[in-house]
Amino acid sequence: MLGDFYDYFDLLDQEERETVLRVREFMTEHVAPVADEMWTNARFPHHLIPELAKLDVAGLPYRGARSLLTGFVVLEMNRVDPSMGTFFGVHNGLAMGSIDRLGSQEQRERWLPPMAAMEKIGAFALTEPEGGSDVAAGLRTTARRAGDTWVLNGAKRWIGNATFADLIVVWAKDEADGQVKGFVVEKGTPGLTAVKIENKIALRTVQNADITLTNCLVPEANRLQGAGSFRDTAAILRKTRGGVAWQAVGCMMGAYETALAYAKEREQFGRPIAGFQLVQDLLVRMLGNVTCSLGMVVRLAQLQDADVYRDEHSAMAKAFCTVRMREAVGWGREIMGGNGIVLDYGMGRFVADSEAIYSYEGTREINSLIVGRAITGVGAFV
Repeated sequence: MLGDFYDYFDLLDQEERETVLRVREFMTEHVAPVADEMWTNARFPHHLIPELAKLDVAGLPYRGARSLLTGFVVLEMNRVDPSMGTFFGVHNGLAMGSIDRLGSQEQRERWLPPMAAMEKIGAFALTEPEGGSDVAAGLRTTARRAGDTWVLNGAKRWIGNATFADLIVVWAKDEADGQVKGFVVEKGTPGLTAVKIENKIALRTVQNADITLTNCLVPEANRLQGAGSFRDTAAILRKTRGGVAWQAVGCMMGAYETALAYAKEREQFGRPIAGFQLVQDLLVRMLGNVTCSLGMVVRLAQLQDADVYRDEHSAMAKAFCTVRMREAVGWGREIMGGNGIVLDYGMGRFVADSEAIYSYEGTREINSLIVGRAITGVGAFV
C-alpha cells in the first residue's frame, strides 16, 4: 500500500495478508465501480452482500483472529469506501460483538453463524433523538417485563443498517431496576418501525434510520443474558471505538493515495503539480498523519489481543486518529483544488464521509474526557 510508509502490513502473517488482499481485490473490483453512484443516490448495494460474504471476514474476532487482522480488513474497506466500511463495522463490530460478548451460549449459536455468513444482517440501536453523549445516564427507551415477554417503548436515531437489518440490538432501561439491558429485536416484530434518514451529507450509502418502538414485544429468549448494566454496553463500545480509529486511518489513506495519484497527473504551468514544493509539503503532511495514526491503531490492536487494553486506550485512538483524518482529507482537497469537491476525482466522498467518522462512536470531546480522567484521576464530565 502506498500509504503504509512504515510497512505495518508486514506484521501480518502470510495467511492474514492473503485475507487482506482478498478484501482489497473485492473493494477494488466490486465496490469502487459503484461507490459514487450509490453515494449520490443514497442507495445501498445489496447485491454485493453475497460477494462480501464469500470473503469469510464477518465474525473474524469471534473465531480467534487477531485484532490486527480485523483492523487491516476494516482499513481496506474504508480506504475505498467509508460507507461500506461503516456498514461492515455496524454488522461485524457492534451487532455481532454485542451478541458474542453478552449473549448466552444458546444465543451465540443461534445468531452468530448466520451473521458470519451474512445471511442475517445486524444493527445496533443505542443513540436516541434527544441523547448522544449523555446516553449512559439519559437513556429514555424503556423495557418492562411481562412474564416471558419484554415490552419496549422509545425511539432511536442514526441506526445504521436498520432499514433492512434482520436483527437489531436495542438498548433499553429496565423500568424495574433502572439498569440498561440489551435485546435482539428481529425484523418484522410488531411495534418496530424504521424510517430512513434523508438528506445526509456524509456516508450517504449507509442506511441510517429513525427507529420507533411502540409496545414492541420481545421474548425473554431474545434478551442478551450477559447485559445487566450500561457497563456491559460500554465494554462493546471500548472495542468498537478502536475499529472506528482503523476506519479513520483507512479513510485518510484513501484520500492520500488519491491526492498523490492526482498530483502526478495534474499539470499546471507546464509540469505535474507533484513537482511543486507546496504540494509535496501537503502530501508529506498527509502521509505523516496516516503513518502516526496507523502506528497507534496497530499498537492498540496488540493491546487488545493481549487483553490489557482499557477504555482510555480506545478513546485516545478514536479521538486522535479522527482529528488527523479530518486534517488529512482537507489537505487532499486543497491539493486537488476545485476538483476535490466533486465525486469524479475520488476525493469528495472522503472529505464528506470523514465528518461522520469524526463524530460517531463518541465525539472527540467525550473521548478526550475519558483519557483526561484516566491520566488525572479526576472526572470532568458535566
